[in-house]
This record gives sequence, structure tokens and C-alpha cells, in this order.
Amino acid sequence: MNILAHGGMLTREAPASGSFSPESLEIEAVIATRHPVTRRDARGLYIEILDPAGLVLSGDDWPLLADHRPTARETIGRVHDVRIDGDTVLARLRFSGADDLLPIRQRVQDGTLRAFSAGYSVEAWAEGKDETGQRTKTATRWHLKEVSLVAIPADPNATRRSDTMPFDIETRNALIDTLRGACNLSDEWGADLGAEAVTDDDVRRAARDAMTQRAAPPIRVTRENGNPAEIQTRAADALAFRMAGGALPEASREYVNVTLREMAADALQRSGVSTRGMSADEVFSRSLSASDFPLLVSNAMGKVAAQAYQAAESPLKALARQRTLPNFKTTTAIRIGEMGRLEEMTEHGEFTHTSRAEAGETMSLKTFGRAISVSRKLLIDDDLGLLGDMTSAMGAAAAQTEADELVKLLADNPIMSDGLPVFHVSRGNIATGPGSDMLDPEAAVAALLEARRVMRTITGLDGRTILSVKPRYLVVGADLEAHAEKALASIYAATTHDVNPMAGKLELVVEPRLIGNTWFVMADPAAVPSLQYAYLSSAQGVQIQRQEAWDTLGLKYRAFLDFGCGWLDWRGAYRSTGAA
Repeated sequence: MNILAHGGMLTREAPASGSFSPESLEIEAVIATRHPVTRRDARGLYIEILDPAGLVLSGDDWPLLADHRPTARETIGRVHDVRIDGDTVLARLRFSGADDLLPIRQRVQDGTLRAFSAGYSVEAWAEGKDETGQRTKTATRWHLKEVSLVAIPADPNATRRSDTMPFDIETRNALIDTLRGACNLSDEWGADLGAEAVTDDDVRRAARDAMTQRAAPPIRVTRENGNPAEIQTRAADALAFRMAGGALPEASREYVNVTLREMAADALQRSGVSTRGMSADEVFSRSLSASDFPLLVSNAMGKVAAQAYQAAESPLKALARQRTLPNFKTTTAIRIGEMGRLEEMTEHGEFTHTSRAEAGETMSLKTFGRAISVSRKLLIDDDLGLLGDMTSAMGAAAAQTEADELVKLLADNPIMSDGLPVFHVSRGNIATGPGSDMLDPEAAVAALLEARRVMRTITGLDGRTILSVKPRYLVVGADLEAHAEKALASIYAATTHDVNPMAGKLELVVEPRLIGNTWFVMADPAAVPSLQYAYLSSAQGVQIQRQEAWDTLGLKYRAFLDFGCGWLDWRGAYRSTGAA
């Protein structure tokens, strides 16, 4: 698939689907799919995936352009009825009936022009890796800007819905070139993989096998290669690449085929210890106490754990304010009340003095962790795939721990400093009963309108100043995801004519750890922060640390997380428990 950048906007090309109607001047089109696209950023090559489920529809129609030229003359119609169908985004394209567009409409009708390109901007990414270890970036929140008629179709997954999927040799060659560079394969590799009968998965498996079976001569690392700190950084990057794939810095390529035993031996030599005649056991045993080899492995594991941790982060973190704390003592976040309104100056030329209310909510850090044992057998066998899997699992577990703690804040409804739960009838920020249920689209829209009204009229700490809190997020669990999408759709489910007043007003956040019919409306944390989370200032995110392991043969590490979370204020949050 081809992907281009037009200013700050990205585009993807996709063929039309269905047939052109000369009466209505409309055609049904597939305007985007999940098909992977090769791109490059400051970190190198990566695969971009556009998640149709992440499309945020902020309107009900968009311009239809020619070749992404945003001029009045090149505007050839309008785009409407945009919808998601599985892994594709569909739309109806209505062409203008202007006389000067007759040649374009004729080319579309006879199939000469059959490709459309969606222009979009990305708000949120999720990073990961594919089966070959190639870095991927998935657009999880993106906005449609326009759709253009273009000459060349590029997406093999987006065709006329009644047609057979075409084979795109250019897309196949782009995939082969990407894997050849990422896996450091020869220029001749992939020459036999361009046939139509070969799938993209076959190409990726061939790249993985070629990288595994390649017999490159080992590269010895000596003092002459640079200073020890630089050597360790480059070697750790190469080790992390072998463990979990991803981006490989150019400076680390010379270390990518060096085994663990060779790295341990080189670390000993940098420390002035000769390894001549040593067995593998002796090399590893001496390197654990007489070199920086354990630190090298620790740094590589830290990189792998951080990648997995970032890929698995909870969406609830976007709803909270981040802090760093210097220690594990209980800390109080003081919130100063509103100033209210200005008072008229007295006849004596004085202003009335006033005081401001304040409130404080407490939070403290906790330490979570697990141990990782790198056995003697794993070191000798150079089993970096297993070590990478173990470390990635620890990173994902750290993200899971954070998510569980944040979900508990929402689900447990804890007591705040004023003696009341976060959500309480006296605060007006909780709703129950059938009228607040998300299961019925029309009732759900009414419930969301009521939540917005309540949040708009909430007063500050002084009990008088109206804060006019603007809701931004609708938070649901997996059970309510489809119902929430209907409630936020542009058209009511019961009719095709009634416009939904909540369409485009809230961003949907799905946290699968929330269960049942409970849902939440939250304000932007930059305006009215409700939740907060914090890390220890010297250890933000998941950390990998070596432990002395006298009771085992090998290395022993621990993955730990210093994390805490709590409520700041109830005024930016609204909760509904749905029907009983």
C-alpha cells in the first residue's frame, strides 16, 4: 500500500467497491483498511497499521477531492455515510453534477478510474512488533480529513466487493525490501518470493528463517572499538534486538551476531581478564563478578521490558494527571478553591478581602515486582528468544498492574477527604436505574445528555462558582463497547433522520477490565483533573535490576514498578451503574 504525507496529513489509497450510479452520481468505496504500510521515522523503518476501530467521526460529511488538491476547482463531490465494517472503512461518495466534471464521472463509471485515497491525521499510536520482530505502529485514534480520487490503486485488500482480490507486485516488493533491510539480509534474498502464490506471511517466515540460519563470522569486540560505555550501549541494543526484534541502530549491527558467551568473554577482556582456555561455564562464572556483563544483559532486558510495557499501557492513563514523587511517604495533593467573582470597590476605595477554600487527597507509592532467573542453560544455549519472551511478559505484567490499580479506583468508589465516596447522590454525579442504561441507544443518549448537564452545572469548592466542566471521555468495559458506539453514532439507531446531539462530543475509551453495565463520563485532565498516578522520580515505569544469586547457577534479575494512583477531585467524573 502506498502512504504519503501531505503537510501534516497522511493518505492511503484504496480501490472503489460497488458500481457507479449515473442517476444518483454515487459510488460505494472502501477508503481504508488494516493493510500494513512501510514507513520511516527518526528511529528507522516501521510498519504502520490503520485500525478502523480507531476512526473518530467528528462530522457527517467530508470533501471529495482530486489528487488531494484542497482547492475549490479540485473539489469534485462530497463524502458521506462513513462506517466501519470489520477491518475496512466504507463510505458513499457523491460526485458533483457540474458539466466540467463529466469526463471524470465517465472514467469512474467505465472503471478507468477506480481508486480513492483517504486523507487522515493520527491522534494516538500503539507500538508493537510483528511476527518477524519488525516495529509496528498502529493508529488507534485517527480522524478522516478528506477522500480523493487517484489514478493508481495500492491496497490489495480494498477492492470492488464483488471482485477477486488482486495481486499487487509493488506492495510485495516493498515488503521484501523492508525485511531485507531490517533483518540485514543479502541483496539477492527474496528474488524467488514475488510470485502470486506466495503470501505475505510466507515472506515474513522466510525472512525469519534466513536471519536464524545465517552463518556470519563472529565479530570480536576489543578495547580498540571504542570506550567501554559506548561498547556496552551498542551491544545492549543488539542484544535487545535479538531478544524481541524492533529497531536496530546502525552502530549496533556489528554486534548482532555475537553470542552471549562471546559478549561475556569480551566483557572480561575489557576488564583485563584473559579468557584463553576457559570453558563456557568458566567464562560466564567469572563474568558475573569480574565484568560489566550482568549490567549489559540488564540494560537489554530493560529495553525489551519497556517496549512491552508501553505497548500494553492502559487507556485510563490518558484520563489522569501524571506526577513524580521523591519517596514512598503519603503525599497530599492540595487543590485550591475558586476565586469566585470580583467584588465592586467600596466607596472608600477599598477591595473586599477574600479567602479561598482548599481540599487535599492523599496518595502513596507501592512497589510491585517479580523475579526473573536467567539460567546457566539459557546462557550457554544462547536462547535469547526465551529470555525476550520472559522479559516482554514482565513488561506487560507491569502495565497490567497499573491498569488493575486504576480500574480499582473507578470500580471501588473510595472515600475522599470530605468523608463521602467519589460518586454519591449528594454530589449529583451518580445515576442508576433504567433511565441511565447504555443498552438502549436512545436511552443512552438521554443519559449522556443528563451527565453533561450535571457536569456543566457543578460548583467549585466554594459551593457557588459554576465550573462548567466539559465532558470529554466516555469510559466503558468490553460488554458495553458496541452499545457505546451506537450511542455516539451520528444517527439514532431507531431512525435515519434524527441527528444524535452527542455525536462527536465524547471520545470512547474502552477498558476491558471494567465489567457489567457501569459507565463513566470524564473531563479532560488538563482542565479538571480527577485521577492522578505517580512514579518514583528515580524509577519511572518498569525497572530491571540485577540481584545477587548465590543459590542459582546463572543470573537473577527482578522486574519492579514503583507506582501509585488516587483521586484528585470528584467534579470531573460522572458514573452510571445502569439498570439493576
